[in-house]
Amino acid sequence: MRQFLIILSLLLCLTTIGTIGMHELTDRDWLHSLYLAVVTLTTVGSRDVPDEPAIMMFVVVYLVCGLGVFTYSAFSLGQIIVNADFRRVLEKRAMQRRMKELDGHFIVCGLGRMGMAICEWLDRKEQPFVAIDIEEDILSERAKQRNWLYLQGDAADDDILTQAGIARARGLSAALPSDADNLYVVLSARLLAPKLQIVARAHEPAAVQKLKRAGATRVISPFHSGAEKMARTMISPHLEDFLEISDGGRNLEIVELEIDSRSRYIGRELGDTDFTSRGIIIIGVRRPNGEYVMAPSRTVKIQLGDKLFAFGNAEAIQSIMQTDTPASS
Repeated sequence: MRQFLIILSLLLCLTTIGTIGMHELTDRDWLHSLYLAVVTLTTVGSRDVPDEPAIMMFVVVYLVCGLGVFTYSAFSLGQIIVNADFRRVLEKRAMQRRMKELDGHFIVCGLGRMGMAICEWLDRKEQPFVAIDIEEDILSERAKQRNWLYLQGDAADDDILTQAGIARARGLSAALPSDADNLYVVLSARLLAPKLQIVARAHEPAAVQKLKRAGATRVISPFHSGAEKMARTMISPHLEDFLEISDGGRNLEIVELEIDSRSRYIGRELGDTDFTSRGIIIIGVRRPNGEYVMAPSRTVKIQLGDKLFAFGNAEAIQSIMQTDTPASS
């Protein structure tokens, strides 16, 4: 943009000098002077051949000096336009290629305040994700500058969700400005990925049940959640410190570890794992049938499809998430 403005300023300055010179030397009006300056500068030619030596010398000097500047400026301006388009094409192809390589990632629909907070949290946790928003300016300002993967378009569009890799995604958040928009996103996402974890934002209490019926796995109402958090903090002020311990610089996290067919922990008792030695405590287990085992003993055997609720060292948990089994916080 800076180079474009410099080139444009040079051309305007050159044209202005030519117009003033023609006006002063030929006594023509400003429009005729501008015309003579432009046709001379662009080498199209002039309809008048000057008779006076002073005018002829001005035209010669103006043409010699101006032609180089004009040619360079025109070439550079065209190069900027072509390079910008070419760069956009390359960036789009590179982004599409990166999206095709994603597996087990997250899709964030809407880059408003909540969507932005979700993306920033995922980015801090080094979790792969794709941001979707209909406003190109918002994506350029918030996603492109941070080198996030993004798509410009309607998040309820099946083609956009398919490009975002919804068939391979682990989860999707619908955080658009209105409940109606979020409802359409949830419906589209659920039809494309029946087993996908979908978390939707609800602005109005009446929308909570509608979003759940549409296919949302979880529905979050910021107003209701915020009120509950404030009440819980008043009753148990130190409990909130414990729940937010991972954000206090103490390098601790509470996450959910899903045991799939690739896990090396299947069939092993909790006491026979390396969780404790790595600074991780299993505070609960959710069985595939929905049964919960809270404060499990060392003899509890890990089964395929279990979800382990783990608390402990963030680096150790991230290591397990990356090398053993997919997980979600």
